[in-house]
Amino acid sequence: MKKAVPSFLLALPLFLASGAFGQQQTFKIDPQASQVAFTLGDVLHTVKGTFHVQSGTVDFDRSAAKISGSVIVAAGSGKSGNDTRDNKMTREILDASHFAGVSFAPHSYHGTLAPTGDSTIQVTGTFTLHGTLHELTMPMEVHMDGTDCTVKAHFKVPYVKWGLKDPSNFVLRVGKDVDIDLTLVGSL
Repeated sequence: MKKAVPSFLLALPLFLASGAFGQQQTFKIDPQASQVAFTLGDVLHTVKGTFHVQSGTVDFDRSAAKISGSVIVAAGSGKSGNDTRDNKMTREILDASHFAGVSFAPHSYHGTLAPTGDSTIQVTGTFTLHGTLHELTMPMEVHMDGTDCTVKAHFKVPYVKWGLKDPSNFVLRVGKDVDIDLTLVGSL
């Protein structure tokens, strides 16, 4: 004689599976509310400016620490308050006519993402600059409030080491790394 299996035991695998799927979320970035700020030092003063976030979507799974997607920044959108410097940066340094986007594609993270409030994680991914891929790990501060999400990161880009032209000349000497402050705002 067969024993009947209680219905709640049959539903348990579905409940557990739905809980695992519930950990998968998508962060859709709002380009208008997001910003990439840069700082580059030289011997006379510090140059500060911004770039425009073009698009971005990041998928992540809290239960497995999986992450994927991409954030794309318009290479030709750099503004520092000096049109001559900005045009040189766009044309000669970033070569935006050939490499229109700078991107970051995360592929793993370490740390715990809280479902609400603040979290700090280490994100590793591929940073593509001037058509060349570079592995990069950066700390990210994540704030979640309902469906609203803000991500902040600070990191250095060794642009000369990564093959971009050094804009220094006999009069002007600039740093070989540029500091980036990334702020991504969007929704889950």
